[in-house]
Amino acid sequence: MMNTQHQASDTALPGSGPIEEIGLPPQNKSRIWMIRLCSVIVFMSAWEYGGRQVDPLFMSYPSEITRSAIRLIASGELGTALASSLQTLIFAFLIAMTVGIGLGLLIGRYKAFEAATDWLVNALYATPLVAIIPLVILWFGLGGAAKLFIVTILAVFPILINTIAGVHNVPPQLIELGNAFAAREREIFVKIILPSALPYMMTGLRLGIGRAIIGMVVAEFFTAITGLGALIVKYGNQYDTATMFVPILMLMVLGVTLSVIVKRAEKMIAPWRYTEE
Repeated sequence: MMNTQHQASDTALPGSGPIEEIGLPPQNKSRIWMIRLCSVIVFMSAWEYGGRQVDPLFMSYPSEITRSAIRLIASGELGTALASSLQTLIFAFLIAMTVGIGLGLLIGRYKAFEAATDWLVNALYATPLVAIIPLVILWFGLGGAAKLFIVTILAVFPILINTIAGVHNVPPQLIELGNAFAAREREIFVKIILPSALPYMMTGLRLGIGRAIIGMVVAEFFTAITGLGALIVKYGNQYDTATMFVPILMLMVLGVTLSVIVKRAEKMIAPWRYTEE
């Protein structure tokens, strides 16, 4: 069986995350968005005031960061870095999604396959993957292949572990019912296991996005010095704190945007779950 201690940190309940708004009356939704807007205004105002009181070497503030962002956009530097990071991020995430879901379904469904692979999954998941970056550089060099490997290996485990948990949580009565009606293994997979495990798989994808972005930045720090990570290193070395904040905030926006996209995709793929809620 999979080590439950390892599962706990990267396995979340389906639908966990920001405040759920499914099924709320329109006035309640408006109230939630108003609270969010007010909290953003208060936070940004406090940051603007506090940032002006601190040495610019250590902290910046929103208005100065905005001016730096406009300069980076006008020069094309931000767009080029973002395109480079997105290319690696999307490609690596697609690989992690394919491998994580495919292996997760096999490990979760077949006990023999689980017994043969669970020790390896636990060992790799327990290894601090950042520590193997020097080895990755020896294998793949400092180019795009190293970045792709690092992002993939960091993103795959949340997807894999949540998929396994989803298969393990399929009600046994449903599988027994399928067997009673002489359903084939393919039909059990497609009509019973996949729909039941899908919320866990989508949660794994949302967690995997965050891990993929971390992996992308780490890879850009230590391997190919390109993308948003390269901007952070460049302007950090120049002690230009305001400009350094631009790619950091861009990474934050990127993570939130991709998580929302996955959430919307889940609503389209598994609408019954939200109908039940």
